[in-house]
Amino acid sequence: MKSRDKIYHSYISYIFVALLLAGCSGKQTLRGVFSKEQTPYEKYAAKLKDAKLDETALGQEWLQAGQQALRDSITVTLPFKETGYFSADKPKALGYRVTAKRGERLVVNLEMRAREQAQVFMDLFEAPAIPTEEPRRVASADTASTSLSYEVDEDQQHILRVQPELLRSGQYTVTIQAEPTLAFPVQGKTSRNIASIWGDPRDGGVRLHEGVDIFAKRGTPAIASAEGVVSKVSVTPRGGKVVWLTDVNRRQSLYYAHLDSQAVAAGQRVQMGDTLGFVGNTGNAITTNPHLHFGIYRFGRGATNPFPYLYESIQKVPDVKIDASLVGNWVRISAKSANIRLQPTTKSTVYTTLPQHTPLQVTGGVDTWYRIALPNGTEAYVAGSLVEATTKPVRYEKIAAETDLLDEAHPLAAAKDSLKPGSNVAVLGNYNGYRLVRNDAGLLGWINPEGNMSAR
Repeated sequence: MKSRDKIYHSYISYIFVALLLAGCSGKQTLRGVFSKEQTPYEKYAAKLKDAKLDETALGQEWLQAGQQALRDSITVTLPFKETGYFSADKPKALGYRVTAKRGERLVVNLEMRAREQAQVFMDLFEAPAIPTEEPRRVASADTASTSLSYEVDEDQQHILRVQPELLRSGQYTVTIQAEPTLAFPVQGKTSRNIASIWGDPRDGGVRLHEGVDIFAKRGTPAIASAEGVVSKVSVTPRGGKVVWLTDVNRRQSLYYAHLDSQAVAAGQRVQMGDTLGFVGNTGNAITTNPHLHFGIYRFGRGATNPFPYLYESIQKVPDVKIDASLVGNWVRISAKSANIRLQPTTKSTVYTTLPQHTPLQVTGGVDTWYRIALPNGTEAYVAGSLVEATTKPVRYEKIAAETDLLDEAHPLAAAKDSLKPGSNVAVLGNYNGYRLVRNDAGLLGWINPEGNMSAR
């Protein structure tokens, strides 16, 4: 009987041949099969099906991994940066869930370091309000562009899926940030200069503030936050001297009020950064210091909060501070016990608490947190200070009776090798009655020690 490794490598050869035949078939070419509406991910999935690889165990695992990433996405806060490893041995997809606001632009950058060029797919979805519904894809890219950008249309959670093609290994770094979609409307100022925000009470609570106020010296240029066409220049009792700018691309109007003077005319086309007028306190702002009232009105939907359109975070993308040499390798709990969390922060929910010497496989890292796979396959995070490398064994033991070296800590796991009576193993950790060991040949695996081992 062939060994597990020989069977695996034979299977890999079959996959490559099948993909090659799919690409060179005398039937309709892939370019003809794929419509312009298909995303890179959908094209690749169709290619797998065309080669009948979706009927193989590995092909099914790849498709299932993509769906599981959407269901089991990990909630992260922005800005976010994670480094990890994709292994060719097992199909894997990453799922990140972020809270996004209308007016923000989500920007994703992907870096891959691999011996062979690997195609990696990035797809962004709107998370459904009802868990049983399918998420709606809103943007996609692959490593041909290495980045993805999307302007958020509604306040809701979004899910980013990152998945490499089959049989490709490599180290990845994913960075996710949110940035404003509009330029700041007052020259020389930033979102930290916004004084009065959306929803503040006005006229004794009779109405609410439908915009933001940015205080500046009289005569400071008020500039176009986007390219567009000036739709109206007028004077009103409440807004004083105002300018309306139509942002056609986003189907909305930008409102500039309390200007000291106006510098444009209706019908004029302007570019982002052009001066529309100058900050003042005309209209009902006559008793306040000079400032710009800036509002946004969506076509057919009314006023919306301008803050996310303008807010620029001062928080820097966190550096990845984990030991990169441990990515793809095993660590174990070094403390008496350790909390395993769903997010890389102590504020996150505790998924489980594990005892000392529990082995964990490192799949990535965020800041000082390791992203780990538990022996049962679940992925979560653990603080780097609570784990250690498994280079030094916990102890050595001798095999008392012939024992299977398993590829998982599970009673139905496949045997990687057989350990002979009298052979020695280095015990690296313990989990649910199983032990992670390394034999004399350096092969790692799991054993069920009941009656089969003696301590040394």
